[in-house]
Amino acid sequence: MLIPHDTRIALDTVVDLVNTAPESEQVEGLADVAALYDFARSHLISGVDELTQRDLKAVQGVRTQFAEIFAAPDSRTAAELVNELVAAAGTTPQLTDHDGYDWHVHYFAPGASIADHLAADCGMALAFIVVTGEQERLRRCEAPDCGRAFVDLSRNRSRRYCDSRTCGNRLHVAAYRARRKEAAG
Repeated sequence: MLIPHDTRIALDTVVDLVNTAPESEQVEGLADVAALYDFARSHLISGVDELTQRDLKAVQGVRTQFAEIFAAPDSRTAAELVNELVAAAGTTPQLTDHDGYDWHVHYFAPGASIADHLAADCGMALAFIVVTGEQERLRRCEAPDCGRAFVDLSRNRSRRYCDSRTCGNRLHVAAYRARRKEAAG
């Protein structure tokens, strides 16, 4: 699956945003405006000026909508959720080249709030996944003590675990040890 760099960056951003929710981390990752500033800086979100409590609440709301897209049971439902999100953001596609990146598309309107910026750009990245018939790539980690979101970009769509806590390695090691113990006993 060929994904342009701007779409990949937006997919990484939406995953990281969804994973700030208490359901993923057991703690609110966007607890205050300072955390929102940190998120914007670490994800190089352009056009972010002064952020307020209102921005924080709006981004938390967009995050909830993204989580619903990851949980959508089928592509039709995912498409409806993406359409609602992107329409509410008032998208204004424009070609741009900045910060050392070649030409790419921004979908948010100039001067958009951070919530609309995320809804538009990340929503369109998710739309790309749905349009290509790859909605099943939007997943949650299958480790029993984890629920982090990720986009499975493996060639054969076989990824089952997130990377953040080495969930896959922990479970594979546990299964190996259980098999060794059973074989020895």
